[in-house]
Amino acid sequence: MNSLQNLYQRIEYLRNSGVKMKEIADWIDMAPSVLSSLYTTVLPNYFSNLKTYPPEEALEQALVLVNNVSKRKLLNSIDSTIARLNELEPDVQTNPRDNVFAWQFQEEMLSSAQRVDSIKGTYISYSLSSSSDYLKVEPFLIALSENKEYVRIGRLSAYKDIQWGFGIIGDSQNMYCFFNENEPPHFTPVTVYLQLPLFRQPRQLRGLYLGLDYNRNPVARRIVLVKESESTDIEEFSNMRSGLVPQEELTPEEQAYYDYTCQEGDVIKMCTVPSLQMNENDLVKEKKMLAL
Repeated sequence: MNSLQNLYQRIEYLRNSGVKMKEIADWIDMAPSVLSSLYTTVLPNYFSNLKTYPPEEALEQALVLVNNVSKRKLLNSIDSTIARLNELEPDVQTNPRDNVFAWQFQEEMLSSAQRVDSIKGTYISYSLSSSSDYLKVEPFLIALSENKEYVRIGRLSAYKDIQWGFGIIGDSQNMYCFFNENEPPHFTPVTVYLQLPLFRQPRQLRGLYLGLDYNRNPVARRIVLVKESESTDIEEFSNMRSGLVPQEELTPEEQAYYDYTCQEGDVIKMCTVPSLQMNENDLVKEKKMLAL
């Protein structure tokens, strides 16, 4: 079992030297998602379990936490895998830590693919419209990408445009969804932060929607995602209902979502102050303008 320690140390060395997880996976002919599970979940838990259990049992308990790592294949190929990794050397001409956040972002995209099973599916989102006092109804899709290497996020906007992005599950309680609400080459990033309940297959996800309003000013507002089905079929998703619903047409269920997302205090906005003075008077003026 010392080979598992050697394997972990070699992967850690390569990552800290700037070699990307996908490059390591390609080098040893392993799926990036499998390598990510092995490095971020199986091996750390195995080492922790060794404090209490014998090696064989410690590994068994660590493998239970993932569904894409085979014990037999891992142990049968570990020596050849380490030998192959020893042949891979980082490019000393590059500094991997020039942008640590960007490097970590890529790693988290891979590992998030292993944590999304309990929330995959099609959802209906409810939030306040930026243009009116209407309830905005938009389907969301949370699924794995075709190569199963990242969490794919889809939104069918109120204006029938489908926007694609990706999700990162930072830990067991938090998820961040990123997408561009405009067609390329225009780039208008939107972030949806979601709280993840601590049980499988939650019916409802709550969070904050952060983007720009129609005047290109920052706005944050509540959003609720209600699960419609376990399906991740793109055609089915693209044919779902979306749009703006006025208050007089709300169903009792939609009224509850409106009351939660569209009331005073559920939106934080900024606005552009004309003739900026760049002092505290601008702050006072902005608050007065927002109160109108």
